[in-house]
Amino acid sequence: MLRHSTVVAADPVVRAAAGAVPQTQLRWIHSSEVLDIASLLGGGELLLTGGQALASASDERRTGYIWDLAERGVAALAVETGSVLPSIPSSMIAAAEEAGLPLIELRRVVPFVAVMEAINSQLVSQSAAQLQQADQASHAMAVELAHGSGLDRILAVLAAATGSEVVLTSTAGVTLASAEPNGHVDDSEPPVVGEDAGEAGKTIHIEVPVRGIPSARLTLYVRGDADVNLARIAGNRSVDILALALLQRMPPGLKEMAGAALIRAIDSGKQNWRLQELAPAAGIPVSAQVVAVVVRSPASKQLRRNVEHLLDPGGQHGASYADNAELLALGVLRSGNVQDERQKILDGLHSLEVPEGTVSAVGPVASGIAAAPWSLAEARLTLELAADVGRSRSPASTPGQVLDAQAFAVERLAVQAMDEARRRDFVSQQLAAVLAHDAERHSQLVETLRVWLDSGCNTAQAARELHVERQSMHQRLQRIFSLCGGDPRGTGRLAALHLAIRLAALESK
Repeated sequence: MLRHSTVVAADPVVRAAAGAVPQTQLRWIHSSEVLDIASLLGGGELLLTGGQALASASDERRTGYIWDLAERGVAALAVETGSVLPSIPSSMIAAAEEAGLPLIELRRVVPFVAVMEAINSQLVSQSAAQLQQADQASHAMAVELAHGSGLDRILAVLAAATGSEVVLTSTAGVTLASAEPNGHVDDSEPPVVGEDAGEAGKTIHIEVPVRGIPSARLTLYVRGDADVNLARIAGNRSVDILALALLQRMPPGLKEMAGAALIRAIDSGKQNWRLQELAPAAGIPVSAQVVAVVVRSPASKQLRRNVEHLLDPGGQHGASYADNAELLALGVLRSGNVQDERQKILDGLHSLEVPEGTVSAVGPVASGIAAAPWSLAEARLTLELAADVGRSRSPASTPGQVLDAQAFAVERLAVQAMDEARRRDFVSQQLAAVLAHDAERHSQLVETLRVWLDSGCNTAQAARELHVERQSMHQRLQRIFSLCGGDPRGTGRLAALHLAIRLAALESK
């Protein structure tokens, strides 16, 4: 790739992990400015980036980007430098060297599309033979399965075909079976992984679901000069065979299958009788107090187990379902104080390690399984309202937004009970003079009033949140009071003003 004419035009220089370059195979070339791209990649890619996002990112974010790509098995990263990003930061170079991720500086601007079209077309041609070999390995594995062989013998076929040490582990990290390319198999102990296995691009992780339920992880440690791309293709080709073998050995329980079916039924708005039928099979009493959780993340599938454990540490109640964009989960609140348990869920979601861009919402408490669709719908509505309002109401220190549907109760009620015209009229009746003042003088009286009301009319706290002196805060409040008919404290107008402020945020988007 480095000698290809489209890349030579970019004047490339390897800035880190140069020793790994000759042994690093490419599966594909991809370009992206998104820093949270790792979870969307399959491994073996050369990633091209123009550096715009890196230029404005923190040093910690840049090094995290390097480690995320390395852990995903990305083959190399090429960064275009220039006016936006004059040079690759030294912290990124150090991190890439330590991670063994080849880091390439492109010192001239080239059209990424031309690079990708030229080299990817060659990679497609080269992959035909690898696909044929992978299909042969998959067929041989199927033959072993048909003859009643165990997981170790099935994995031995894959190990021999790919020149890799192969390990199959449960979602809890327990080794189910393993094999080495020399034909050695061992059901009880994981293989000893050589130094080369830890290099970027030499370790391949593949999830193995059984009937849609994440059940195991296949890991291939590619040895020596073995073909990494072949190992990746053959590993992915073997997933269905391994799923069948797992189904024979440790089939998903009725509870797990019923739980996934229950979540899908809640999501699709199935009739109540269907929910009443599925809930007991999933271990959830039909009269239980439940709460719905929606997680939108580029790593929704990977977060599933962590969220399940958060909702139900004992593993006896709860249900979840994940697709590529969204994780849906249902938690059972079993203590006498359901609001305390619900708050524990919110706190737990705040503490989860999630990729940037992850947004979660916790719905209100639903009394009985029949009300679960309502809790899910309110959680989803909260996600939409938060995007409209532009405020997460989530601690700024958390890596992802965690939204509480209860904090959006006013907005949820308003959009469901009042049409847009009525909301606009109400806002105008309460805040017309303040809104006009902001528009004419480019002031921030509406925002000041919002912060003051949200703080419980605590002037000192509001001043701290707005980063203004207390005297300036008092002056702003006096101006607001003069525009909206006096100090609203102690009057029925206080609630009306607070409602109008919340609705104004909706109408401003």
